[in-house]
Amino acid sequence: MLEKTPTIQNLSELRQFVYQTLCEQNDLQIGAFDITERYLVRSGAPCGIHFCLHGPRSVQLTAIWATAENTVRFYGSTGERLLKTRLQSEVSLETAAA
Repeated sequence: MLEKTPTIQNLSELRQFVYQTLCEQNDLQIGAFDITERYLVRSGAPCGIHFCLHGPRSVQLTAIWATAENTVRFYGSTGERLLKTRLQSEVSLETAAA
């Protein structure tokens, strides 16, 4: 299930990668749907980001970037994990949030 190892330099590139991957996996037109994100916090420190693509007919597709493992897990509309991707370069959540 581990595929792709993209090189991501910053949070903007991570957002774009997540959005494009969710759209491609579900045959959605890129740019047609909104994506939201929430920072995940563990013991008071940021530990990742939860992305949610709001698709047609109230479908929600999600991805979670875990900073400790530097991986992104992609989930389908029913919650099943579809893909796990390890990023080649480290993106700092602290500098991205600032």
